[in-house]
Amino acid sequence: MPLTKLQFQPGINKETTSYSNEGGWFDMDKVRFRAGYPEKIGGWTKVGINSFLGSCRALHAWRTIALDNYVGLGTSEKYYIESGQGYYDITPIRLSQPPNENVSVNIDGIFATGEVGEVEILLNLEEVTGQEATGNVGRVGIQTNDDVMVIVPDSFVEQNETFFATGEVGEVTISGNIDTTVTPEGVSATGEVSIPIIAIQTLLPVITFSATNASNQITVTHANHGAVAKDFVTFTNAVSLGGNITAAILNQEYEINEIVDDNSYKILARQVASLPEITVNGVYTPTTVAANSSDTGNGGDNVTGDYQINNGLESAVYGNGWGAGTWSRGAWGSAATVNLLTDTLRLWSHDNFGEDLIINVHNGGIFYWDASATNAITLRAVPLSSLTGASNTPTVAAKIIVSDVDRHVIAFGCNPLGSSTQDPLLIRFSDQENAADWTPTTTNTAGDLIVGSGSRIVTAIETRQQTLVFTDVSVHSLQFLGAPFTFGINMISENVTIASPNSAIAVEDNVYWMGKNEFYAYTGQVQKLPCTVKDFVFSDFNENQSEKIFASSNTSFSEIWWFYPSADSTTIDRYVIYNYVQNIWYYGNLARGAWLDRGIQEFPIAAGLDGYLYLHENGFDDGSTAPASAISAHIESSQFDIGDGNNFSFVNRLIPDVTFRNSSTSTPSVTFTMKARNFPGGNYLETDDETISKTTSVPVEQFTNQTFVRLRGRSMALRVASTETGMTWRLGSPRLDIRQDGRR
Repeated sequence: MPLTKLQFQPGINKETTSYSNEGGWFDMDKVRFRAGYPEKIGGWTKVGINSFLGSCRALHAWRTIALDNYVGLGTSEKYYIESGQGYYDITPIRLSQPPNENVSVNIDGIFATGEVGEVEILLNLEEVTGQEATGNVGRVGIQTNDDVMVIVPDSFVEQNETFFATGEVGEVTISGNIDTTVTPEGVSATGEVSIPIIAIQTLLPVITFSATNASNQITVTHANHGAVAKDFVTFTNAVSLGGNITAAILNQEYEINEIVDDNSYKILARQVASLPEITVNGVYTPTTVAANSSDTGNGGDNVTGDYQINNGLESAVYGNGWGAGTWSRGAWGSAATVNLLTDTLRLWSHDNFGEDLIINVHNGGIFYWDASATNAITLRAVPLSSLTGASNTPTVAAKIIVSDVDRHVIAFGCNPLGSSTQDPLLIRFSDQENAADWTPTTTNTAGDLIVGSGSRIVTAIETRQQTLVFTDVSVHSLQFLGAPFTFGINMISENVTIASPNSAIAVEDNVYWMGKNEFYAYTGQVQKLPCTVKDFVFSDFNENQSEKIFASSNTSFSEIWWFYPSADSTTIDRYVIYNYVQNIWYYGNLARGAWLDRGIQEFPIAAGLDGYLYLHENGFDDGSTAPASAISAHIESSQFDIGDGNNFSFVNRLIPDVTFRNSSTSTPSVTFTMKARNFPGGNYLETDDETISKTTSVPVEQFTNQTFVRLRGRSMALRVASTETGMTWRLGSPRLDIRQDGRR
């Protein structure tokens, strides 16, 4: 019988049944199409032996003037700079608690009428001015500078609130921050006055430690610490609690194990080691130390605690109930059937201002890292507002970018000028070439804009001399206009959704993104992308974890990758690919948290969920193990038949067409499997597997060896799979010795 060549259309089509997709491919994993033919994807190798803490959600690579190659990593717990296969923690400090001090202060301009006893100042201040009291007074609160607690009889007055009292003056008590040491002067009073020079004790919260015999848990007491579980704090100047809990044990960086209340929390005492040394596979795994005695409220009077910014969630938290979802979604009076987002996971945006780095925690603060500073990788990022010359910098934003053309820092969904409250539709931009100055004047280009559609800005992507701004219902174009308006914004499409802040990417002057139930592209206008795997993706997708979705590019193969969590997973475990040159779709299974296309590095770099970075398209194997393990790859065709399946078909021989070019093993192989069915909806009746192998030690591009497979059915399917290390393969056009058989 004449041989039948098997040629299938490139791409995967899951929008139809396997039988109706005759002549196409129906299922695959870790296989891509190149020039219309399927091939196994490249492997990946681990970047060094060190791991980072938390789930990585953002990657950014750049090269400094000094030719240092850096990769920024934003995780749920930290922000790192990767350099030379090491991870350097630059996570900003939220609170630095200094020890107490005893100082004297300047008492300036206290006026009192009546008999005055003494003035006692309990706290930190530069000056005390303009307070008046007349008549019988017990305690008079005096307004000072920041962080001042005003004390009056039987009550507390808010910080910095001016308090005037009448009555006989007894004593004046002030609490706050002590900044200097001076002598009393300029006190005016009528009557007997006694104002001694006294030492002042600060009322700042004191950090103390408590240990229990035979326990590795240390209770830390610190009033109004503001920490949450899994936050990190570094202690210095603590003294030994005695026994095993030495000063060296206490004076380390700790992950907070448990929050007791607003004034205390617990840590696990651990052996002395740097944090990278106890980070294993992305998890904080200290070797704990048990106390051999009990001690309460100790640690010394000079303990300093440096608290890093609060960590974020690794997974979004949702709830149900009244008010969740849109109006009239269900029957009147019924509980909501959708989940209501109650807290979000930590996401990051970052960009370069020159060689320096600007970092933003999604719906959080904006920070600056000076890459040119001496020993920069040992320094932490600082609030943008702390830079020299800073003026009205936003303190909260949903996203930041640096406009490449005009050199403005742009904050999306930020707080307005003069307010600390976040406006989810507000866009603010700094002065040109000045990341710190955000105060609009007649001599600079700082300013702001309001997006007129939607309830919040989800993300923004820079492309084609413009920035696309995505709200929850529309897409807008932000363009640099120059003086006097600086920027202008126009809506370019409405009734368009976007799945997550990281689900859009710009490639070759186009923007691609994943919506709630569609894929989109902007090529001068917004359009839906026809997708042959749309139902497959969106019908098996965990919407509760949609913010984890991210888009990435692999431009060497003209691919856009979207990574997403499947329906039964709270973590990312799948990807879907759009090949924008061949205009085809395919998919697979892979756990990654972030991806960065090749640039300053030779290969794409991706963050695993195991705390390691990986170089992709590098080798042929899974480098997450040592030694490397095989990548299981396969592709399976839709069903095909002879004469619409009126008669049975009999397959006698298979002549494979596959190349193993560039494989590193001397005996690469794949498995060809022919499958037979009697009816489209039935089970495959039987299989006959044959291994097709290269028999020489050099690459061979064509294989003509025949393999006998005695298989009978009304329709057939072909599956090609590989499970070996050190090999790659590409399928050509295999041929079958197939003939019509009887009807029964």
